Amino acid sequence: MAERPTLLYDGDCGFCTRAVNIAVRLLDPDAIVTPWQYADLDTLSVTAERADREALWIEPGTAGVHGGAEAVAQLLKQGRCRPWRLAGRAMTLPPIIWIAQLVYRVVALNRHRLPGGTAACSLPAHLRSPARDGA
Repeated sequence: MAERPTLLYDGDCGFCTRAVNIAVRLLDPDAIVTPWQYADLDTLSVTAERADREALWIEPGTAGVHGGAEAVAQLLKQGRCRPWRLAGRAMTLPPIIWIAQLVYRVVALNRHRLPGGTAACSLPAHLRSPARDGA
């Protein structure tokens, strides 16, 4: 098991990949950031269905798995710069988290329409072509 937190995202989605690359550049988190398609999901105790549905933040050595907006908040809290950490903490508080969850859901459902997104982003992983071997 990893000693650092792990962020899983959809590596088949251009929008998701671009967003994560920007976040990593800005935040420089002390975390493993990898597409879920290349992660050992069994070791991380998450399903492919959940990983395909939302970004996931997995805390090492705990049963802590945060999805969607909560995963984004956890990533922000790992930022090297204090304003990002504060934004991440604020994002976990009601009513901010409720708004963040709604925004995340809207973005996730429409990522195929966003910059870098493709029609494949709107399909579940098992219907995308070509399928990844060993994922």
